[in-house]
Amino acid sequence: MNWGKSIVLSFVLFASFVGTMAYKMMTAKVDLVKQNYYQKEIDFQQQIDRETNSATFKNARIMTYSSENNQLRIGFPTPVSKGEVTFFRPSDKNLDFSIPIQKINTFDFSTQKMSKGYWKIQVTWTDGSKEYYLEDELMIK
Repeated sequence: MNWGKSIVLSFVLFASFVGTMAYKMMTAKVDLVKQNYYQKEIDFQQQIDRETNSATFKNARIMTYSSENNQLRIGFPTPVSKGEVTFFRPSDKNLDFSIPIQKINTFDFSTQKMSKGYWKIQVTWTDGSKEYYLEDELMIK
């Protein structure tokens, strides 16, 4: 084989490799953590303010989980005017769900029908004047 054929063969093999990698990248499943990721990034200052308002509650054990009863309890340190509890499953966005809350002091939720594994519980609420945000991890076995 002469040099000309070797160079052409090298280019063909390289182009095949690049084409295969491009095809694999285009067909790979990629889930964003949030669907409206860019809008969430713009609104991030509000999230920083919520976390600053919640800094005094970080050491308090607000969320408790009873594995015997499959029960999650969230006791709010301030009155809740309205808010939302989000159950976030990092491994599968199809399992994520949110529950709106209004005018409650404690939130009880049965985890019996939830998939086993790692969950993040994200709670956002307002007492009418300030907004708060807390997050905790939950392992359902």
